[in-house]
Amino acid sequence: MKSGLRRALRPRNAVPIPVGTSSGYMALPGLATGASERETYLRTYGTVGTVFSIVSLYASSTARPAWQMFEIEQQDKNRYTTRDEGSDQRQQVFGNPALTLLNKPNPFMTGFELRELSQTYLELTGESYWVVERNELSSMPIGLWPARPDRMQPVTDPEDYLKGYVYTSPDGREKVPLTVDEVIVVKYPNPLDPTRGLGPVQAVLVDIDAARYASEWNRNWFINSAEPGGIIQSDDELNDADWQRLMDRWREQHRGVARAHRVAVLEGGLKWIPNSHSAKDMDFANLRDQERDILREAWRMHKVMVGVSDDVNRANAQTGEEIFSSWGVVPRLDRWKDALNAQYLPLFGSVTAGRELDYITPVPANREQDNAELLAKSQAALFLSQAGFEKSQIPRVVGLPDMDAAPVQPAPVPIAPPQQQSGGDQGDGSQPANHLDGWTLARIASAPYNQLTGAPR
Repeated sequence: MKSGLRRALRPRNAVPIPVGTSSGYMALPGLATGASERETYLRTYGTVGTVFSIVSLYASSTARPAWQMFEIEQQDKNRYTTRDEGSDQRQQVFGNPALTLLNKPNPFMTGFELRELSQTYLELTGESYWVVERNELSSMPIGLWPARPDRMQPVTDPEDYLKGYVYTSPDGREKVPLTVDEVIVVKYPNPLDPTRGLGPVQAVLVDIDAARYASEWNRNWFINSAEPGGIIQSDDELNDADWQRLMDRWREQHRGVARAHRVAVLEGGLKWIPNSHSAKDMDFANLRDQERDILREAWRMHKVMVGVSDDVNRANAQTGEEIFSSWGVVPRLDRWKDALNAQYLPLFGSVTAGRELDYITPVPANREQDNAELLAKSQAALFLSQAGFEKSQIPRVVGLPDMDAAPVQPAPVPIAPPQQQSGGDQGDGSQPANHLDGWTLARIASAPYNQLTGAPR
C-alpha cells in the first residue's frame, strides 16, 4: 500500500523506479595499484604486452574507417531481399559542421587520434567520454575533448535518472559539474550499474596480474644471480649487527647476474641450504601461454591478429582477419554509430535534422563472394523479366540498384545474298561484286529494325 502511494506521489515525468549507482565491479584484494579501480584498469595497458597488443589493434582498427553523412531515407516497403542490403542509394551530404568537427575535434587532435584514444579507454575500462565545448553565443558545438573514465563520476537522480557528471581534475582539487548534453558517453553494458561500463579487463584482471607477476618473478630470478634462492642456517643465534653485516656482504658479493657462480665462504658454522625450486620447475613458459589464450578469449581475438604464427597458413590467416573485422571491429563501430546519431548529431539542431552518420565498412572485400552474389541477382532479374514482371520494380526485388533499361535491339533479319554471276571468284583469290565484308555486316547487325525491314518498331 505504501509503495503504491509512493508511486502515485512521484512526479509525472519521473523515472518509474529509483536508480542508484553501485560499485560496479569490485576488484579482488591486492589487485588495485592505482588511486581507483578504473585507474588500475588503465595501467594494465602498460604492464602486460598481450593487453597492449590487443587493445592497440582494436583501437587503431576502429579509428581507421572514415565517416560519412547521409540523408535519412524512408523505409522501402517494396524491398524483398532479406540477406543483403544491396547498393547504397542514400544521398551523401558534404560540408556539414558536425562532420567537420568529427574530423578535427579540437586544435590539438585529429579525428583519428580522438577515436583511437576513446576506443582505448573503452577497451580498458568499458566506458569512454567526450566533453563537448560549445560556442558561448550560439551554443553550437565547436570542440570535442576526451576525458579519462577514472575521473568521470555519473550523478544519478531518483526522478531524472541521470543529472549529469562530475569531472575531477588530475590533482583532485577541482571538480567540474557537467550536464548530460555536455557529455557524449559510449560504454559496454554493466549488469551491476547501468550508468557505468564494464570491459574485458575487469573480467580477466586476475589473469592479467598473474601474467605480470610471472614476468616479475623471471626478472627477479635474474637479479638474484640467475640462481634459485636458499637459506643460510646458523647453529647459534645472530644478533642484529651480525645479521646486518652478513646480509650486506652477501648482497655485495653474490647478488646480480654479473656475480653469479661465485664461491661463497661462510664463517662461524653457517650453512647454505639451496632452494629446491628452479625456473624450470615453475614452468612459467606454459603459464604465460595459457594467460595469453585467456586474454585473447576475453577480447574474442584470433591469435593470428596478435602475431602468433606457430600454425598459421594463408587460409586461417585470412579467416582470422575476416573474423576480426566482422565480429570485432564492426560491432564496435556500430556502437559508436549509435552514440553519434543519438547523442552527437542532435546537438547541432536543424543543421543535422534528417541526417545520419555512417562509416565505411572495414570488412575486407571477398571478390568471389561479390561476383557470385551479382551473378545470382542478375539471373533472378532475367528470370523475372522473362516472366513478364514490371521491369522498373525488378531491381528493388532482387537487391540491385535502379537502372535505366536500354532499348533492346531485335535480331537482324537475315538477307539472302544474290545469285553469283558467271565470271565471279572461283578460287582465284579475287572478290565477287556482291561480297559483304566485316564492316558491312557490322552495319547491318547494328541497323535499326525499321531500316532493315521497312516496318515501324
